[in-house]
Amino acid sequence: MKTIQLFIITILMITSYALNAQVAINTDGSSANPSAILEVKSTEKGFLPPRMRAVQRDAISSPVAGLVIWCSNCGNNGEMQVFNGTAWTTLTGNAVSPVIWDCGNNLTDPRDSKVYNTVLIGEQCWMAQNLNVGTPINGSVNQSSNSTIEKYCYGDNESNCDIYGGIYRWNEAMQYVTTQGAQGICPTGWHLPTDAEWTTLTTFLGGTSVAGGKLKSENYWASPNTGATNSSGFTALPGGSAGTDGSFSLLGTDGYWWSSTQFDATNAWYTYLTYVFADHFRYNDNKELGNSVRCIKNN
Repeated sequence: MKTIQLFIITILMITSYALNAQVAINTDGSSANPSAILEVKSTEKGFLPPRMRAVQRDAISSPVAGLVIWCSNCGNNGEMQVFNGTAWTTLTGNAVSPVIWDCGNNLTDPRDSKVYNTVLIGEQCWMAQNLNVGTPINGSVNQSSNSTIEKYCYGDNESNCDIYGGIYRWNEAMQYVTTQGAQGICPTGWHLPTDAEWTTLTTFLGGTSVAGGKLKSENYWASPNTGATNSSGFTALPGGSAGTDGSFSLLGTDGYWWSSTQFDATNAWYTYLTYVFADHFRYNDNKELGNSVRCIKNN
């Protein structure tokens, strides 16, 4: 009984303290001003509110009036915004600035007017479809360094490019440079993801053993399409690959995507998903093989 009484008294003391507590954040050890429940004081550093894109701001469930955020892609340089109970405004009560293109909006490639879905996964903005740019050539012909982007379509059938995107050898995808993170054949403002950026994606989705299922589309993959939920919105498709001899293989069962990171002069890293596992795999292989390309937006 005494133990219970002591416990109740302790809780009451803690509750009483919490109801009357003031918080001071500073470097000089001073107490908060008596009129403030929170006082932040510094002559060297500022207060940093939550920073987010407009799409993330709009995903906040039932924002309370007075909620403050920094919208990083509103206006030319971002701006501080407050929710007034009805809508987001600037701190002075004016209408918020227009959003500069936001991840989740469609992307139109100005080179050929093809339109791609995009998706924000963690802090990364990805194309949600395989890239399909370039002039189709026969799989038995080498892609070469010239003024034309060249692509293979699985089985030399252009309708497969319409579904699964183009297939590219590493050098063509990189446009004959070897600097990781290069734009390559991606639209301006986008680039071929580095091996580290693929790893960041995998880590955000819970690790290699489950990330594949979260990336894979629930359609187009052969059964059993293990673990496929596409919960990430990435919509990975099994576009197969092209061999060095003009052959094609594994359409419907496997998907391969280049990174812009070399392993050595002959091989480069790529990411790999398959219909029989929920895993996300990472390998390196011959640059002369043909794989799909996904582009990631520049920071």
